[in-house]
Amino acid sequence: MNDSVYPLPPTTTADERERDARVALLPVGSFEQHGPFLPLATDTVVACTIAGALATAYPGLRPLPPVTISCSQEHEHAAWPGTVSISATTLYAVIYDIADSLARSGINRLFIINGHGGNYVLGNAVQEAAGKGRRMGLFPGPVDWETARAAAGLETSSWTDMHAGELETSLLLHAHPHLVRPGQETADHVADDRPHLLTLGMAPYTESGVIGRPSLATARKGEHVLASLVASFGSHLAVLSA
Repeated sequence: MNDSVYPLPPTTTADERERDARVALLPVGSFEQHGPFLPLATDTVVACTIAGALATAYPGLRPLPPVTISCSQEHEHAAWPGTVSISATTLYAVIYDIADSLARSGINRLFIINGHGGNYVLGNAVQEAAGKGRRMGLFPGPVDWETARAAAGLETSSWTDMHAGELETSLLLHAHPHLVRPGQETADHVADDRPHLLTLGMAPYTESGVIGRPSLATARKGEHVLASLVASFGSHLAVLSA
């Protein structure tokens, strides 16, 4: 397993005293179906992989344990077992409680590393934090993802590649190939016309739970996606650290 995933950081309180970090990284994933070949924890693995790579590339950041259950809109995945979700209100409260706890220990800047597109409330939390005098950032953003897609030569668009597709499968093939079970090569399912997804969930648009083309995924693409995200993070860190 690549060390860039850290379900529980192994540091001690002495390590953190020596690090004396002023910026923390909080991976936020989800626990939801990702078709028959990717784990329920895929989004959490992605968030931790990104956060781990950032902590390696930018010394002085403090990685935190991930939030593994978030806003998965259970009705959206109700046709497939395994999904566990919390409300947007609960996730919002968790983020602010963590930020408050960090501030009491002297860390006043928090980056939320989001691996789940359905966590819309995180954008609201970051926007409101600025109005309350807090320093909070959300990464990666849409531009960061699009830049990474282009850098890696991904063939599907972000719209087509909605769930368990080329991007997510590539990242896991690169960082944690043992988590990808057989079947990705024949799991492609394109459903670009899904006007009632939020109301009806995914079941009317896919039988497998996949929307995308995972057959196009490669470890090389995942490596380049991750490298691009690490490069993009520098400007975000500069803004939050100013």
